[in-house]
Amino acid sequence: MMRKASAAMALLLITIACGSKTETPAESASAAPRAVPPPPAAPPVSTRLRIVALGDSLTAGLGLAADQAYPAVLQQRLKSAGLDYEVVNAGVSGDTSAGGLERLDWALQGNVKILIVALGGNDALRGLGPEALKANLATIIRRAQARKIRVVLAGMEAPPNYGRDYIVSFHKVYPALAEQYHVAFVPFLLQNVAGLPELNQADGIHPTAAGARIVADNVWAVLKPLAEDTR
Repeated sequence: MMRKASAAMALLLITIACGSKTETPAESASAAPRAVPPPPAAPPVSTRLRIVALGDSLTAGLGLAADQAYPAVLQQRLKSAGLDYEVVNAGVSGDTSAGGLERLDWALQGNVKILIVALGGNDALRGLGPEALKANLATIIRRAQARKIRVVLAGMEAPPNYGRDYIVSFHKVYPALAEQYHVAFVPFLLQNVAGLPELNQADGIHPTAAGARIVADNVWAVLKPLAEDTR
């Protein structure tokens, strides 16, 4: 009898120590993980035709209101011409050709049909090698063309204080790329603006609102026929 009582007591202690219990169906159901509702659907990507201006502070419109930067002026010109495009200002102040290449995939989101490449000014100001500039711009052009995006390449010039060899090498990058990849070409983005105090801000580099309209004229001369042909 004592052995049976001892065995019963040991079994009771083991049961208490292990915390075992029998769950009811209701308890099992409440312990089951609840179904997580699916995340909301992502908003649909706009199908409107896009023109992206990939550039630096000249494109971003440093020192200007948003609607005064040359991409915004191009948007107005397109609307007046009855061309239904959305112009995306992908200008970032201080950007070099390498920086533009790094963010190219972001810039080309959506239904992009035309890419304006206006990079190189900061490469020149920093004295970066024309060979690297050419390689970066070439990669941007190739990747855009691989997506069936037409390219407008806007040329830049190096400042005179870097010496003749650098200036000439830098200048040759843009027409060489335009010819090699058969892209539309604006020989100099700041034509009729650079060096004119009345069309530039106090820093002598960034156009005023009036200067930005002339920059838009330079691009528009090349962009308009391309936009008409691309629709």
